[in-house]
Amino acid sequence: MSKIIVTGALGILGRATVDHLVASGATVTAIDLAEDVSASSAQHAIGGVNLTDETSVATAFKSASDAMGGLTGLINIAGGFTWEPVEGGDIASFEKMFAINLKTATLASRAAIGLMSGGGAIVNIGANAVSAPGLGMAAYAASKAGVHALTQSLADELASKSIRVNAILPTILDTPTNRADMPDADTSAWVKPEAAAEAIGFLASDASRAITGALVPVNRGG
Repeated sequence: MSKIIVTGALGILGRATVDHLVASGATVTAIDLAEDVSASSAQHAIGGVNLTDETSVATAFKSASDAMGGLTGLINIAGGFTWEPVEGGDIASFEKMFAINLKTATLASRAAIGLMSGGGAIVNIGANAVSAPGLGMAAYAASKAGVHALTQSLADELASKSIRVNAILPTILDTPTNRADMPDADTSAWVKPEAAAEAIGFLASDASRAITGALVPVNRGG
């Protein structure tokens, strides 16, 4: 049975992913910065975890592995977005994006590796926007480019441990926040969180056992 940690599990994509994994028969531990994780459908949940702090991550992951009786998968969903031009912007935006998008994925992966004694799968969340970032996207896209590099480098590093590492690269997710921020947008091509969750679930499953180091576009509506 799959035993999977999902970080950022209380967000829109996190909840959809947890729901999908649990429905697929996996045992899941939901981990989030939020203190109250009672709304999660995961069998186990740990709140109040600062995923930018290595000690906090290691402690939470050990507790999760103990509760599930092992670890076979990690889904790194924790992260965020900011829109801000470089000129006149705050350098703190770069620091924040790298901390919550790249550092969290790195620390979580480091913590998971030692707990996946029998191999497993790590799935990261990249971004389609990295390929052609526009105005105001520098901080976000740069941090996600780091996630892409982390994914491919770790895939090579962990091949001998039978740990696969892949990432999905979503376009715009169809969330209430994005609809509120872009009220006049054509949402027909936006990706439903449930559809993205299915792609994540595939990459975490044995069905994708021959795939590692892949950056998979998730770019269709429906």
